[in-house]
Amino acid sequence: MAVDVSLQTVEPAPTAVVMATTTWTAFPAQWKPMLDAVWSFLASAPEGLHTHGHNVMLYKDGVPNVEVGVLVNGPFEPAGDVRPSHTPGGLVARATHTGPVARLGETYEAIHAWCSRHGYRPDGPRWEIYGDPDPGTGVFAVEVLVSVVAA
Repeated sequence: MAVDVSLQTVEPAPTAVVMATTTWTAFPAQWKPMLDAVWSFLASAPEGLHTHGHNVMLYKDGVPNVEVGVLVNGPFEPAGDVRPSHTPGGLVARATHTGPVARLGETYEAIHAWCSRHGYRPDGPRWEIYGDPDPGTGVFAVEVLVSVVAA
């Protein structure tokens, strides 16, 4: 699978999230209930908070401290486990993953290889923004963003 990686500067984007400190072993069973809580909140959220946001998974570090949620249009008051947050801003290596989600690791590997070849190193959070599924195939694009610094 060929992956096109680019270097970009991105602005923070507001999110509605559930936060957790977890393990990589436990996280696969946790993300869906976390995301369901956000969508439940958005179903009764103030008008205009959510118009067409996409799912987001933010990995703040290697622990992992995670935020699972949805892009929103602005701030809001916390409700239950749902909190306002934002994606990071700054310099990132960015790629679009278009294959099965089970192969998302290949896109991360491509980003890391690109960084090595171009004099950058991952440094800080990384996140994924999930696009809308293709009506014909059910496959959806995932934007993968990794914070980087010059090596």
